[in-house]
Amino acid sequence: MGFIKDYKAHVAEREELGVPPLPLTAEQTVEVIEFIKTGEYVDMMLELLENRVSPGVDDAAYVKAAFLNEVASEEHHVAAISPEKAVEMLGQMLGGYNVKPLVNCLSSKNEAVVKAAVKALSHTLLVYDAFNDVEELHKAGNAAATEVLTSWANAEWFTSKPELAEKITVTVFKVPGETNTDDLSPASEAFTRSDIPLHANSMLAAKMEKPLQTIKELKEKGHPVAYVGDVVGTGSSRKSGINSVQWHMGEDIPGVPNKRTGGVILGGIIAPIFFATAEDSGALPLELDVTQMETGDVIDIYPYKGEAHKNGECIATFKLRPNTITDEVRAGGRIPLIIGRGLTSKARSVLGMGSADIFLKPEQPEDNGKGYTLAQKMVGKASGLEGVRPGMYVEPEMSTVGSQDTTGPMTRDEIKELAALGFNADLVMQSFCHTAAYPKPSDVQMHHTLPDFIANRSGVALRPGDGVIHSWLNRMVLPDTVGTGADSHTRFPIGISFPGGSGIVAFAGVTGSMPLTMPESVLVRFKGEMQPGITLRDLVNAIPHKAIKEGLLTVEKKGKKNIFAGRILEIEGLPDLKVEQAFELSDASAERSAAACTVKLNTKPVVEYLKSNIVLLESMIEAGYEDHRTLARRIAKMEEWLKNPSLMEADKDAEYAAVIEIDLNKITEPILACPNDPDDVATLSEILADEKRPKNIDEVFVGSCMTNIGHYRALGEVLKGEGAVPTRLWVCPPTKMDAKQLTEEGYYALYGAAGARTEIPGCSLCMGNQARVADNAVVLSTSTRNFDNRLGKGAQVYLGSAELAAVCSLLGKIPTKEEYLKLTKKIQGKESEIYRYLNFNLIPEYKLN
Repeated sequence: MGFIKDYKAHVAEREELGVPPLPLTAEQTVEVIEFIKTGEYVDMMLELLENRVSPGVDDAAYVKAAFLNEVASEEHHVAAISPEKAVEMLGQMLGGYNVKPLVNCLSSKNEAVVKAAVKALSHTLLVYDAFNDVEELHKAGNAAATEVLTSWANAEWFTSKPELAEKITVTVFKVPGETNTDDLSPASEAFTRSDIPLHANSMLAAKMEKPLQTIKELKEKGHPVAYVGDVVGTGSSRKSGINSVQWHMGEDIPGVPNKRTGGVILGGIIAPIFFATAEDSGALPLELDVTQMETGDVIDIYPYKGEAHKNGECIATFKLRPNTITDEVRAGGRIPLIIGRGLTSKARSVLGMGSADIFLKPEQPEDNGKGYTLAQKMVGKASGLEGVRPGMYVEPEMSTVGSQDTTGPMTRDEIKELAALGFNADLVMQSFCHTAAYPKPSDVQMHHTLPDFIANRSGVALRPGDGVIHSWLNRMVLPDTVGTGADSHTRFPIGISFPGGSGIVAFAGVTGSMPLTMPESVLVRFKGEMQPGITLRDLVNAIPHKAIKEGLLTVEKKGKKNIFAGRILEIEGLPDLKVEQAFELSDASAERSAAACTVKLNTKPVVEYLKSNIVLLESMIEAGYEDHRTLARRIAKMEEWLKNPSLMEADKDAEYAAVIEIDLNKITEPILACPNDPDDVATLSEILADEKRPKNIDEVFVGSCMTNIGHYRALGEVLKGEGAVPTRLWVCPPTKMDAKQLTEEGYYALYGAAGARTEIPGCSLCMGNQARVADNAVVLSTSTRNFDNRLGKGAQVYLGSAELAAVCSLLGKIPTKEEYLKLTKKIQGKESEIYRYLNFNLIPEYKLN
């Protein structure tokens, strides 16, 4: 009775929060099974076993599958569950621990069990190596196995699902302006992201009044509710944002507790990563003019005609993209469609059938005979091609995959649902940079459990306090390769990365590839010479600054223009940058809403970087980091590249959607992103001349993945001898290696003398889920983005260089150009020493402490 009492109390507690109970643990599942065996509370326990156990390779799924296997094989008789019912319940578990029992049932002497097993397996996609077992039974003359193979070959798992309707009627829930993923999935609630219903309670809480109540009232009109916005999904690549939208506007998935699929998302612009994450999750994202849609409107959407009607009149037109999206929605998402298509193809091959015409084929562009860009060559190499044209669908090999801790628990759950016990990507890395400094109890539990989950599948697990994911992952990347990560700032300075939500990252890690419709590229070409006092961060902001002046980017959200959105940003003209410097440029492509970024470098800095990284990875193995075999394999591949170092280059006749040239000679003062929009950029002079912009600075943050060790030396040099600063100054190096070196060089003493607050290496203020600035503070930050309420409630945040941050911390205001140049003269003449990067191979007997 203890279990019943405790579970009812848990249900009541969750009801108070407006959410369903959590899925059962393995221990709870054991308790439920014991009640079923004894015949007590049977109806309640059957409901729990059937619908409250997570599928795939969850620990509770293992317990459930083992019990149902005993019943299905008639080793154990239970009055409440017949053998064929046990098979039906196994069939709802998607894949993983249920597959072997189902395959065994194909040889059962009980015809009802065999029939149920055929039906269950015919609709199971995640069979992996068990496909070979079904094939062997088929070849041995097992008719049931042949029936399963035939069903897979005919794609009955797909054709049995309803097609996307000709007409979809929805009620509009509109969020005017821009919705970023912080709005849908607040960083302050990041610790609840894997608990989808609970996290969904926070959706839009800081954006508007009573959003969830409004959605509830709109549902009373009797139609599904569609999410509508002018600009939707900018910011980080958060599957949790899609999860929240689908929880409130989607539909339940049988046998999968606390998760939903489906839903309609309409946007004037939908950020590319968010769009792709919606595709993966079974939603229908459509880009169209939403200016005539308001909350409460009832809209008829005609997907195949490409029209949206209100009151019988067409108010917007659109084109379905990709052309396969109707199949994706029908299959329950792009990921199950890809897996299912592969299973169908494999079955047809075994049965000697030709290729299937069941699925829509991706539209492929014609070859125009022109050359390829650098990005197109990199993706081509990973796809077994010379190059990939814009609009071409490919599934490139994922050489490097990154996962960070606020999305890691979701990625873990997605891996479980994919029924995967190992990774096929060459290197998968998990960091703990977003939660290490101020962990909540759930974070501490995750710190103890997630590393083993990753390492046991051959991934590499970092440790809390090691530092920022990107500063580490970049050191594991191979030149001219392709990767992904569940953080929008997974942007390689060498190679190319296409970030995605936790679902696609799990898929990429498990399968070693990811779906990609190749975007167009925008070329940014720098020329001239950098001027005194100008930093790489100023060049980062010079890109949108020039785009605005050329009419390629607008700050206004309604009818927004953004030449970079959904395209690849390719950067040339700075070939001798160190790789750490190149990352400043590639990192910031996330703020441009670009799908990816490349930076053309000469071979020399890449050779220097890899030699250093080999020593770091060797020291990781010596320090006991796992999986050591994965690290050793990556070291070997780096050493192989160094034997004949060469880098791809764009062809001279490559085509771009736009070419933006930036003359370094004309950039003579710092350029900042202004509160609170990374697209709203201005020079110091322009800010000081604008009465609407705040000039005082209350707090300064020097940290985030946008920084490297050189920035902290520059900060220290500007602060040296100036005493305590009048602002609240935060200092947070990106890795523990940086922090150790800066301490040994005496820079931490300078930070202390300035009264700075030094943080454990990691993300600190950047994401806003740990420490926060004071309410309504005006801040100068070196972090990645400055959306409303991200760093602090009501905060107004400028984004700029560490050098400018140092000056602002001293003056407590936005400086004039002259003040800035005067205070940064301390750096002049010391550049080679200040901007000196960590080359571990040059440190005698280096060890990772």
